[in-house]
Amino acid sequence: MTGNSAKPAVSTWRKVAAAILDFFFIFFAGGYVIGLLTGGTTEKGFSLSGGPALLLFALIVLYFVVLGRYLGGTLFQRLLGTR
Repeated sequence: MTGNSAKPAVSTWRKVAAAILDFFFIFFAGGYVIGLLTGGTTEKGFSLSGGPALLLFALIVLYFVVLGRYLGGTLFQRLLGTR
C-alpha cells in the first residue's frame, strides 16, 4: 500500500475569495478599531491619515503574514477550506 496522502487541489476561486474577504475584514475591522483609538471615526465610519493609516497598513500586512504563515491560515482561508 502506498502512503500517498496528497490533498486535492483547491479551486482558484476559493483562494481569491478568501483573500478578498480577508482583506475587507481586516481593513474595516482594523480601521474602525484604530479610528476609535485615535479619534478618526466619522458619521460614516472612519477616516485615517498619517500615522494611523500607516498603522492600519502594518496591521493588514501582519494579519496576512502571521496568520497565513505561522498560525495555519487566515480566518477566511480556514472558513473556505483553502488551508
